[in-house]
Amino acid sequence: MSESVKTTAASHPVAARGNLYRAAIVGAASLKGKEVAEMLNERNFPAVDVRLLDDDEALGQLEAMGDEISFIQSVRAEQFENVDFTFFASDEECTRTSWKRARDAGSTIIDLSSALENEPGAQVRSLWVERERGQIAPPELQPGPCVAAHPVAVMLALLLLRARKAGAIRRVTATIFEPASEHGQRGMDELHQQTVNLLSFQSLPRELYDAQVAYNLLAGFGESAKASLSTSSARIRRHFQALAGSGWPALALQAVHAPVFHGHTFSIAAEFERPIPVSAVEEALSGDHVDLVLEDTDSPSNLAATGQNDVLVRMRPEPGSRNPLESNRVWLWAASDNLRLFAQNAVACALDLRKLRPPGTVQ
Repeated sequence: MSESVKTTAASHPVAARGNLYRAAIVGAASLKGKEVAEMLNERNFPAVDVRLLDDDEALGQLEAMGDEISFIQSVRAEQFENVDFTFFASDEECTRTSWKRARDAGSTIIDLSSALENEPGAQVRSLWVERERGQIAPPELQPGPCVAAHPVAVMLALLLLRARKAGAIRRVTATIFEPASEHGQRGMDELHQQTVNLLSFQSLPRELYDAQVAYNLLAGFGESAKASLSTSSARIRRHFQALAGSGWPALALQAVHAPVFHGHTFSIAAEFERPIPVSAVEEALSGDHVDLVLEDTDSPSNLAATGQNDVLVRMRPEPGSRNPLESNRVWLWAASDNLRLFAQNAVACALDLRKLRPPGTVQ
């Protein structure tokens, strides 16, 4: 363990361990891992020790944990000893390889890789949506992995559950503009290098996307691509269904690659069974985690959403509607910080799962 981590743990008397937890982040060098570490510090997560773990390429790398600087260490079985919560922000392969070691050591698993969706007892969760539905998941004595829901599914479920309070919804159509950061640092690096090479008239790297993604909108990548928009779309649909529950019309959803580094943007059309006053829909959408953006201010965008905790939303009635104050279809243009929303959800899940873990005790 690094000296800084030792100092962090030693700064708390042994007796204080009774009120604090130990946590580990697998994939600590990834974009999601760094965001989780930042969120744990920002939310004052009651941790006496946070272990930063990753594969061999990241070993020894320095990462900030609040005011402390920690070294990233290798993912070994002994690193999970006495760890209460393990966040898997790694790729799917690493999660599948390592998660049982953490589970067998008694750690509660928070999965941000979606590799564990099909494991026995796994639950796709979002505290925001569960509170909106008034159905917080009941505690289980032997819980399976907690899968942090895809941030797009969280936003869709939250907005549509609220919109449904204004009236029954007949049809939902959504177009999701996906940033390069959804594919990790490799996705961002390849977009950046393609942009640089295009401007200098050089050949384009295509290892991840197998297509030109710079200055380009795409509904699919090349045949040899290691990234997949169809996989993203399928995951969003699954997670939306798990969060929003039954009774919804089929979700027509299209994921599109946008040549931006961070932030999801969305175009959502919700068609109601009958005309609904626009003011009623606005009132229904208002609440925690949603920032309604008025017409006289800048439109929601991926840049505007960067670093924001809330989802930015602008609503418009159906264009050309005879009555601008009432419509059976509304359009939502929304944006959110994809990495921040993901990390918020994962840390909120861990905070909720504390009730299953007496502080200072590994079950």
